[in-house]
Amino acid sequence: MFDSRYVRVFDEVVRTGSFAAAARNLGYTQPAISQQMKALERSVGTPLFMRVGRRLRLTDAGEVLARHASGILGAISAAQQQMTAITRLKSGRVRVYAFPSASATLIPTAVASIKSRHPGIRIELIDAEPPDSVEALRRGDCDITLAFTYDAPSEQPESDDLYTISLLDDPLIVLLPKGHPLARRRSVELAQLAEERWIAGCVRCRSHFIESCATAGFEPHIDFTTDDNLAVQSLVAAGTGIAVMPSMVRSFISHPKVVSRPVLPADSRTVAAYTLSGHQKIPVTRLMMEALQLAADKMRGE
Repeated sequence: MFDSRYVRVFDEVVRTGSFAAAARNLGYTQPAISQQMKALERSVGTPLFMRVGRRLRLTDAGEVLARHASGILGAISAAQQQMTAITRLKSGRVRVYAFPSASATLIPTAVASIKSRHPGIRIELIDAEPPDSVEALRRGDCDITLAFTYDAPSEQPESDDLYTISLLDDPLIVLLPKGHPLARRRSVELAQLAEERWIAGCVRCRSHFIESCATAGFEPHIDFTTDDNLAVQSLVAAGTGIAVMPSMVRSFISHPKVVSRPVLPADSRTVAAYTLSGHQKIPVTRLMMEALQLAADKMRGE
């Protein structure tokens, strides 16, 4: 392996035909040029120049390096330019895994903010629920994961290898058809809904819901299970069941025949952004994490 600085000097010596001319053009002394060429020859293990009278002539190895020198320097220059563009956020890519309600609320605000200032940044978004999305981050399938947790210790991801930003607390609400007897209440006790038919969501949400019902003293009758938030509201509107959902969902989908009420005892999930420890220093990752924090602040009205 040889130093690219020596290759640049070598290329100038070949172009000008002498150490002295290369030294003048590069602002070095002639002995400095001579020392660098000796160092280059040591690194490649063979002489690159021979003297014929007062002229320099390339050896066979020197001829090979001369043919490749401009390509080597061009590739280095291109790499430097591309890395500079990434560092200055003129280009780059960030891959984000997010659960659907975050994709519909936090992500659009964050992406719009980034694109308005850094149009060259490419953002890839994939829908994924936790804990699978956190494991995808650890596998290197994405750069950032948006995930939610409830209070159960088993749901909290091991954090030694993760850099985490808590974004917001997302209160749970109960969705009722407009004609439901409890629809006029300002809030609804979960225990009051023990005899209802239910529509449940994703695995993590469904598990937490069942645990909450057990605490309230009943086992829910779950007739439908779907991750589709619009489908949940449509089923509620049709009178086929009721549902407990995070309030984020109602911020972007609001069926006209469905009402939402706070559920008691008050409950919520915590939404956070994760990246691998140390990766928050990568410019495009740091930019996205900051944009998500600002989007969460805006959503909370701060």
